[in-house]
Amino acid sequence: MSRFFPVEMLLLSILFGSAPLHAQMPFYTDDTAVTEPKKLHVEVFDEFDGLQSSQRPDVRQNTANLRINFSPVSRLELDVDAPYLAIYRAPGSQASRGVGDTNLGAKWSLREATPDSALPALAVSFYVEFPTGNSRQELGSGLTDYWLNFILQRPLSEVTRINVNLGLLFAGNTSTGAVGIQTRRGQVYTGGLALLHDVTPRLTLGGELYGGISNGAGQDRTQLQALLGAQYAIRDGLTLCLGVLGGKYGATPQIGGQIGISIDFPDVRGSRGPKTFTP
Repeated sequence: MSRFFPVEMLLLSILFGSAPLHAQMPFYTDDTAVTEPKKLHVEVFDEFDGLQSSQRPDVRQNTANLRINFSPVSRLELDVDAPYLAIYRAPGSQASRGVGDTNLGAKWSLREATPDSALPALAVSFYVEFPTGNSRQELGSGLTDYWLNFILQRPLSEVTRINVNLGLLFAGNTSTGAVGIQTRRGQVYTGGLALLHDVTPRLTLGGELYGGISNGAGQDRTQLQALLGAQYAIRDGLTLCLGVLGGKYGATPQIGGQIGISIDFPDVRGSRGPKTFTP
């Protein structure tokens, strides 16, 4: 990959019609929505983190990520994403820059929420992360990761909803560069809880708790962070996302910020599926 800095990657993505972020961007907790059949959803985001003191000589990390979602059939979404990382270290230690590990995944929408049912919407996703990053430079884990995630969404009102994720990483670890659980053996259990509220038809605010713990030996086995985020629809199919996060334990950034943008191709309103239902 050419040596673009993360901000340059973000600007190029915007100029060429790409977009940053996740279905739930800037949140780590996913939602149950999937891309509509034969449509393309592209996300790009940039996150800058100040690391915990236990991570020294690593002191800061910048992560630029490009994610592409495509739905070949109804209720199924395919995903590919790969980050570009810059890890800054204390004086006397050389910084690292380069491509990180590459994710391939699929998400199935098993059940949509309906007004006449108390059951939440349900989806399941499965990801395989390939060790394409240089592990000697901390750009990749050096492991192939296998991750199963269960996703629930429960509307609390027409404008407020809650998302819950429960995940199990069978093998590998959750690290992206210097951030994340870095055990090399054993399983990792993850969970997320996000509350989102539509302040206006264009502006959504939310808060999230996200974490994980490993039953294996190794460095940085625990992750816990909080995030406050906003999503603003600039126009139909084009959304700007902002987030501020922080946490404790070595696997979590001490403080960080995120900015991203997402675009639907073709630009069709609601191509990611409805956020909630109308009772």
